Amino acid sequence: MSESMPERPLVVHLLHRFDTGGLENGVVNLINHLPAFRHVVVAVTEITEFKHRVTAPGTQFIALNKPPGQGFWLYPRVYRLLRELRPAVVHTRNLGAMEFQWPAWAARVPLRVHSEHGWDTNDLGGVSRANQRLRRVYGAGTHRFVALSRAIETYLTGPVGFAANRVQRICNGVDTQRFAPATTVPSQWPYRRGDHVVIGAVGRMQAVKDPLNLVDAFLQLRTLCPHGWPRLRLAMLGGGPMLDTARERLAQAGAAEQAWLPGDRSDVAELLPHFDIFALPSQAEGISNTLLEAMACGCAPVATDVGGNPELVEPGVNGLLVPARDSAALASALGLLVNEPALRQRLAEASLARARSQFSLDGMVAAYGALYASARA
Repeated sequence: MSESMPERPLVVHLLHRFDTGGLENGVVNLINHLPAFRHVVVAVTEITEFKHRVTAPGTQFIALNKPPGQGFWLYPRVYRLLRELRPAVVHTRNLGAMEFQWPAWAARVPLRVHSEHGWDTNDLGGVSRANQRLRRVYGAGTHRFVALSRAIETYLTGPVGFAANRVQRICNGVDTQRFAPATTVPSQWPYRRGDHVVIGAVGRMQAVKDPLNLVDAFLQLRTLCPHGWPRLRLAMLGGGPMLDTARERLAQAGAAEQAWLPGDRSDVAELLPHFDIFALPSQAEGISNTLLEAMACGCAPVATDVGGNPELVEPGVNGLLVPARDSAALASALGLLVNEPALRQRLAEASLARARSQFSLDGMVAAYGALYASARA
């Protein structure tokens, strides 16, 4: 390559598994919109078909296929890989990949970044002293830490004990060109606007996302909204270990005909604009990509009051917040929006404006670009 056209710096994105999820979706958005850098995705375990969402030419994918257990024996392999790739930046994400900051330090990668996207599923709220100590140990040689929410930033500078000048908060951004209100109805969408009121959710069907909490809340609407119940519909997009249980619970309650749980979908951006209400029943969150996407599509959000959700939803202004693991409170909030369409419309419009003005993808990409550009040669 000529001196006038130097090779673009390389960023290695190192994460536990590259599969459908909010964390991985954020990585996809960053890679696709940051052409000033070359990118390699390294998964400690496996790379799934989710990789096809990356459209940036030349992006490499490497799976280390680590079995369960401590990854110490992989350190030499990761060290050799990094010495071969010679990246300007290694960016690990969450505790499952943080230990590989050590081989990155040994390989003398110029900039070592670690980001925390939300609580570990076995440590909601980050109360585990063991996990706090692990982060301190693994992060000893890390240059910069990125917190995706104010709650995570407080955790990293508080209980974990990293200096505030090493921690930077960068919230997720939403692609408001891709996720936007739409009137064209996809052929596979099963409901009709005006005839139905759709309560929808998007996310992996696993315990931390608490999908059964939403199922239970939806079923309670039969009593809370007796006149509106025949028009109510539930759409839950996403696969996972709790999908069959959710379907069975709806069937046992005689509500299967009012629900659509198709599993994983590749057309979420086309389906989201047709939700009337977006529900996020999670027990823990960072800055939720799906919540941001729903806001950008003009949905009225009801979310649990956890993690970064209060940074996105201001109660009564652009949505409603409810306690986690409380199906009665979730049902009450959903029922309020079902029964008051004017309020639902006002919150939806305010959410759309908030997503566009405060959580743009351009802002997120610019922040990461500036961080990566600070790599020391």
